[in-house]
Amino acid sequence: MWQEIIVGIVVAAAALHAARKYLPAAWRQQIVFALSRRGLPQDKLARFFNTESSCGSGCGSCGGCGDSSAALAPPSDGGPARRVIKIYSSSNA
Repeated sequence: MWQEIIVGIVVAAAALHAARKYLPAAWRQQIVFALSRRGLPQDKLARFFNTESSCGSGCGSCGGCGDSSAALAPPSDGGPARRVIKIYSSSNA
């Protein structure tokens, strides 16, 4: 019986680590919201699952991403400029 409890704890810890590290940000945010609705503190969950807004997360909060479509990047080694291909558009046109 104790072995099963210990194995369950190890499996739960491994699942939490995998969820924290490898799940997409949108899924981690949904986990945070689901757990916070059940009474757990949302700010601590957001820190644990790394869903807080930061400049590197692509959230747009820092304003560093810009919104120019298909901008030309300056050549770094004197070669030809590379064209940036925008995958997601901000409008539904």
